[in-house]
Amino acid sequence: MKRLARSVLFLPASNGRAIDKARGLRCDIAVLDLEDAVAPEAKIEARQAARAALLDGGFRPRVGVRINGLDTPWGKDDLTVLGEVADLIVLPKVESPETVRQAAVLAPTAALWAMIETPRALLSLDAIAGSGGALEALMLGVNDLSSALGCGSDARREPLKPWLAATVAAARTYHLLAIDGVFNRLEDASGLDAECSQGRLYGFDGKSLIHPAQIDAANAAFAPSAEEVARARAIIAAFAAPEAAGKGAIRLNGGMVERLHLEAAERLIARHEACRAADSA
Repeated sequence: MKRLARSVLFLPASNGRAIDKARGLRCDIAVLDLEDAVAPEAKIEARQAARAALLDGGFRPRVGVRINGLDTPWGKDDLTVLGEVADLIVLPKVESPETVRQAAVLAPTAALWAMIETPRALLSLDAIAGSGGALEALMLGVNDLSSALGCGSDARREPLKPWLAATVAAARTYHLLAIDGVFNRLEDASGLDAECSQGRLYGFDGKSLIHPAQIDAANAAFAPSAEEVARARAIIAAFAAPEAAGKGAIRLNGGMVERLHLEAAERLIARHEACRAADSA
């Protein structure tokens, strides 16, 4: 089963207090951000702060770093300095598999996530997703993407729906995680719940977050519900019954379920157990 990434919280690598707080947060992944959250004049200092934080450790969540783009003055140095100490590196504005492969050479021991944030990236999804073994996830950068597309926004994300589905399809093709983009309205709890539910419906594994107050909503939305767990267990039990031996499809609660539903049920129960273990740690 893929690693849990229900809640992926970004925080500025230049903010020492935020980093200290992140050590005890209940998110699955904390990402120390060197890109959008850090001003140009603070990039080098933030890089050193990120390295120090990684070396100090003590994080409850898995921790990664979003570096600056490899086409910026800071990106390659970010990889050189952090590649040997970071378990996870998030690559911004990836538009081709060459970017992922270059990062894999400079940081050979780190898992890589590719952010999909431009129209060119959308047209290269298959190539990016298939770029190599170091790549672990595709992550939508919805703010940059919406700006680059020049599209409007609404509560249902209508202009982005084709790209939500396409990103999940590319990730699934290559057995990668698919991470939904951020929700910007910090005071809109119901809106966050709705967008998390939408992301789950489309097949995403988790959501990017911009504030710790969003963690619980994401963890809940991207974990199996009690109803889903109950149905999965019923499917597993039904196929385990003697009368189901050798059958490819059986009746259950007035409907038909097939072996593919059994496989899905087993995956869901494994994810449920992983979520329970993570939340109780």
